[in-house]
Amino acid sequence: MIKQFIKKQVDEFVECEDGAAALECYRQNEPDIVLMDIKMKTVDGLQATREIKTAYPEARIVIVSQWDTQALRKKASQAGALAYINKTNLLPLRALLESEVEGFSVNTED
Repeated sequence: MIKQFIKKQVDEFVECEDGAAALECYRQNEPDIVLMDIKMKTVDGLQATREIKTAYPEARIVIVSQWDTQALRKKASQAGALAYINKTNLLPLRALLESEVEGFSVNTED
C-alpha cells in the first residue's frame, strides 16, 4: 500500500521483511531515506532504527506505523528516527518525501 502511495516520489523501493535484515539492506543499498515499521518479526523497527543509526549516523529513518502513541513517538525519537507517521494518514509521508526532509522531526505529542 505504501509503495503504491509514494511511487511518484521515489525512484527505487527496497523492502525488508524484518528489522534484522534492515541493517544489511541499508549497507547494500545506502538509501536516501528508510521507512521503518515498528512491529516486525525477530527485531522490531525501533531496535533496527537504533542499530542503523549507530552504524550510519547520517541515516534518515522515518517510522511509518499503525501503532501511534505518545510513548512510541518518544521511543522513535530516542532511537534516532527523523519522523513518525501514522499509516492512517500517509499524506505527511508524501509531503516529507517531496520536501528536503531536513525540516521534519518526530512529533512526540499525541
